[in-house]
Amino acid sequence: MMFHRLQKAVTTSVDCQPGRARRQIRVLDALDAAKTQWYHFTAVVISGMGFFTDAYDLFCISLVTDLLGRIYYHNTASDDPGSLPKRAAAAVKGIALLGTMFGQLFFGVLGDNMGRKRIYSVTLVLMAVCSIASGLSFHHTPTTVVTTLCFFRFWLSFGIGGDYPLSATIMTEYANKKTRGAFMAAVFSMQGLGNLAAGVVVLTVSGSFMNTPTYTADMVGTADYVWRIVLMFGAIPALLTFYWRMRMPETARYTALVGRNLKQAVSDMNKTSWFGDAKKEGILEQTHKIAKIQALIAVSGTLPGYFFTIMCVDSIGRIAIQLMGFTIMTIFILVLAAMNFSKKAGSHLPIGFTAVVYGCIFFFANFGPNSTTFIVPTEIFPTRLRSTCHGIAGAGGKAGAIVGVMLFLYAGNSIPLKLLMLAGCNLVGIVFTVFLPESKRMSLEDITGEIQEEMEHEPEQC
Repeated sequence: MMFHRLQKAVTTSVDCQPGRARRQIRVLDALDAAKTQWYHFTAVVISGMGFFTDAYDLFCISLVTDLLGRIYYHNTASDDPGSLPKRAAAAVKGIALLGTMFGQLFFGVLGDNMGRKRIYSVTLVLMAVCSIASGLSFHHTPTTVVTTLCFFRFWLSFGIGGDYPLSATIMTEYANKKTRGAFMAAVFSMQGLGNLAAGVVVLTVSGSFMNTPTYTADMVGTADYVWRIVLMFGAIPALLTFYWRMRMPETARYTALVGRNLKQAVSDMNKTSWFGDAKKEGILEQTHKIAKIQALIAVSGTLPGYFFTIMCVDSIGRIAIQLMGFTIMTIFILVLAAMNFSKKAGSHLPIGFTAVVYGCIFFFANFGPNSTTFIVPTEIFPTRLRSTCHGIAGAGGKAGAIVGVMLFLYAGNSIPLKLLMLAGCNLVGIVFTVFLPESKRMSLEDITGEIQEEMEHEPEQC
């Protein structure tokens, strides 16, 4: 049915109207009016693999950092289980954000100049190869293993960063205007599944090794296998979707508006049938416990937040959800900061209370700015600049994350100070959100005005 509409759009013209612009409107109207079909759901999975891999990598690296400290920086002369030096920890965590930022900028520009499909498989191969290479970071000294790991993590994140603008743009341009927000949120929600998958992998791998005689005899040597296997697992989702990415046609909007080939756009759309106390615990016991807590957070806070965004983003609207998320997050963060200020020295906040508040913050981060800042940049910029501008927007977020990691690492142990910094960032986000346009259930071309602009500059044809 959609193919029939598109074919009719190309072969039918209207008298005394700018011919090409009018046919473009008909093609794009057919896309906007298309019913939700199976290929939309297939596109969600294929486009979401980059976000899945990103979340998996970010989830795992905190556990890997802990293991690296215990394996390579353990002091046998003291009770300290060992930890990475500050500079090494900053490098391992910060290099991924840096790579993602540069990848978003680089591949975002390429996506607009060379086409989305042409370089889409490049980012996937980069992710798969570097995930495996990260686990094969050979070493002679602690410094060399950290250096090698950072090298491969940079290029892994470079590929992940490239996947951000490409996946976002492709899903936006495939979707119809009625359910575009929900599909965009569904792509981004793959991050939540990546968090959960990482928790399951870490729990399974560490639990398997903990129950072996080898672990009892050589804890350090056994743990050295665990972090490598966990990192290499990150290549599996990328490899599973490689074939389908190779079969994906170029988006019809890019072909029609940038490539200016309406017949090819129709032909491509006809192809859319593709589709405890750490000092008293062993090395892996602490890792196993942390993975369990993080997986619980993913299930109770992260995934429900994504689910609510998918359900509500096309009815409530992007801007309302973003303002609500920023506001409620700020309130909960200030509550935590006030509680930490008022507690007695040496005491701790109730674990249950802290867990509930922390879960609420995660929920409204994902039912809020974490999801909407992914959706909005793909909708408010024109087709010829969409991938580039989404890359710039995403890179700005990663630049903020890099600054945050460094500030938090060197800000000492003052939890209230760190929480107030977060609240301040949220308030800045609220101010900027007020100036954003609402784009729910609008055609991409109506939002950007690019068809109207083309009609104004094209002479009439009768």
